[in-house]
Amino acid sequence: MNNCPFGFTIWQILVLLGMVCPTYAQIRPAPLDLRCDLLRHTDQVRQNGLPLTVSLETASQQAETYQFARIFSSRPQFNWALDTSIRRASAYRILLASSSQLLQQNQADYWDSKKIKSSQQQATYAGKALIPGKVYHWKVQVWDQKNQLSAFSAPAAFYYSPPDPAGVFSHQPLAAEIQKPVALIKRATGSYFLDFGKDALAQLRLKLSSEKTDTVWIEVGELLQAPQVIHKNPGRNIRYLKIPLLVQKGTFDYRITWPANPRRDSRNPIPMPGYIGEVYPFRYVSIENFAGELSLESVQRKIVFYPFDENAASFHSSDTILNRVWDLCKYSIKATSFTGYYVDGDRERIPYEADALINQLSHYAVDAEYSMARRSLDYLIFHPTWPTEWSLQNILIAWYDYLYTGDIRAIQKYYPDLQHKTLQALAGPNGLISTRTNLQSDAFLQSIHITKTFDGRRGLHDNVDWPQTGNYIGSEKEHPGETDGFVYNPYNAVVNAYYYHSLLLMAKMARLLQKPTDAQQYQSKAKQVYQAFQTTFRDPATGLIKDGDSTSHSSLHANMYALAFGLVPVADQEKVLQFIKSRRMACSVYGAQFLMDALYEGGYADYALELLTATTQRSWYNMIRSGSTISMEAWDIVYKPNLDLNHAWGATPANTIVRKLMGVEPLSPGFDTFQIKPQVGKLQFAQLIHPTLKGKVEVFFQQNPQENRLEVTIPGGSTAQVYMPTAEGKTQLWVDGKKSAARLQGGFFELKNMPAGKHLIVLKGQ
Repeated sequence: MNNCPFGFTIWQILVLLGMVCPTYAQIRPAPLDLRCDLLRHTDQVRQNGLPLTVSLETASQQAETYQFARIFSSRPQFNWALDTSIRRASAYRILLASSSQLLQQNQADYWDSKKIKSSQQQATYAGKALIPGKVYHWKVQVWDQKNQLSAFSAPAAFYYSPPDPAGVFSHQPLAAEIQKPVALIKRATGSYFLDFGKDALAQLRLKLSSEKTDTVWIEVGELLQAPQVIHKNPGRNIRYLKIPLLVQKGTFDYRITWPANPRRDSRNPIPMPGYIGEVYPFRYVSIENFAGELSLESVQRKIVFYPFDENAASFHSSDTILNRVWDLCKYSIKATSFTGYYVDGDRERIPYEADALINQLSHYAVDAEYSMARRSLDYLIFHPTWPTEWSLQNILIAWYDYLYTGDIRAIQKYYPDLQHKTLQALAGPNGLISTRTNLQSDAFLQSIHITKTFDGRRGLHDNVDWPQTGNYIGSEKEHPGETDGFVYNPYNAVVNAYYYHSLLLMAKMARLLQKPTDAQQYQSKAKQVYQAFQTTFRDPATGLIKDGDSTSHSSLHANMYALAFGLVPVADQEKVLQFIKSRRMACSVYGAQFLMDALYEGGYADYALELLTATTQRSWYNMIRSGSTISMEAWDIVYKPNLDLNHAWGATPANTIVRKLMGVEPLSPGFDTFQIKPQVGKLQFAQLIHPTLKGKVEVFFQQNPQENRLEVTIPGGSTAQVYMPTAEGKTQLWVDGKKSAARLQGGFFELKNMPAGKHLIVLKGQ
């Protein structure tokens, strides 16, 4: 039937009016979770971080008073999710109008895309030129594979912003939340102790009713020295502060002003925006010499973070330690987002590539939020740090951005810079790269935007892990520092493992940008590096990877990076895995990201789970035991005396649990296709909800002597490759109630192209 002026067919309107039986003309569920330039809730208005019900139109006229998302692209990208009952869309239609009233009437004065045949759940704006400073309204409907039309989505609105030099990519303003203490204890007359339950970057507000005018002493801190006693000397960068506050007789509101940090400010940190103000990390508050009574309402904490959906992701398993580690790491991502960029914590508040990469993967794992990674990449491209490997990590960050979003714009924008970040200019005759062969010319450093020295050193320096030095060894550690005794040579195995992986990713990016010559060159260079890596770093006597070109020493790092990046021949993998296992956790919390990747890629899930749930000093549980509620910069203060307690690069389990233990990873951009490949080891059960751009992926795995069960929910419009682990004595596979003859490969039954919806896979005995 022909479309009527309101966007529906006559038949569909008759259905809506109840004049035709819907059995014969069912309207499909409306699209969900609308995004503009990857941002959700672009119509949310905030003031000083706190959400309001003010309309976006009103707020946009008072930008100095209110904060809201700003869309900078003149051709923004629109995304939407589908109900799981829609296995695949066949077409979509977008309406975009200059007012909500027009949109309600299905009138699109800026863009009516009409019916566009496509299964994609994203579209690039192609209407009239948008006017900066204006608010626009849009909605979308889809047709399913049977050409049945959905209802229109709920409307969404966005503000198209004038250009901003600091706003290359669209982003949200910072958010805030007011919290009351979870505990208040009166220790003595005028003496109170308060606990907010978790550490946070925050501000402190008080409403005090005092019987006299006097000075009250306020203490805030991150750790306790004894019950109800805040640690006054917890460590160089673990925070403690004591502040005098003049309290007037009567009832008044007070806000604590945090002192400046000259040491941090001298390093050019990411500044807190004026609408938020300065923050300080604390969990505990102590109040002394107060002539009055306190209640839970008397003291409030305003925590600051980038908008975060607490309900987007969840994980629960049969292992209580693993559950606590997950909670620690999930909260760490929220708590450390307080600047709107991925920074190294409170001590410096500077983005570092290594922090950003782990932060990015873990952020994707616990919330489907993508703009912070992009803002951080933009910053790091032009404000690089000194470690050689970290320059190469820009390429990984850019690739993951595309893989998880399907949006090519970041790669398009930064492709020339990423070419330089591969460090090809440092390649020697063998194809391997080195920072120690006098190739770091001024032109080279300028090409990767290094314009300053770092701690008196010029140019890039090989890192391997951090810190490189240290004196404490102990029963769990053989070598000082966090590099497992790595021997630095002119040609470094860890650096060149990154280089090889980066070349492969650049070849993929070049193909995406339709640059076949570049793609072929990167592929050829990667092949050359692979061969040179084997010749230079593989020890033919042991099959292990040596640290460098002129040493016989093999460290955990040389081997775990080679394995994680596909540089260990199949014949050597078992030897390398056994060696890796023998080194235990001989790497930092940063290196642990790649150790976990290597173990799961090598099929050592049982050992990986052992490390994830360890209670040793070098474990994630030790962070909890140490009193931290945010992941720490190092395993323990004895290994890094200047560590801080708010470092998201210690939150690796957040992404490892999702990507490796539960096995949910994108196979094609934007989660069009993805895999579910659980490797849960000895867990009796594990349950995950993982947010994606397409919707929530749900996985429940349970194993017992009778049967193993795998329940999955695949978002609408997506397809999954599902892998059911084999189990001894269980050979009968049932899929959605039917016996299956799925192919057995590498310890898994492989189920290809499972469509959207809920599915049950059961593995039974004979």
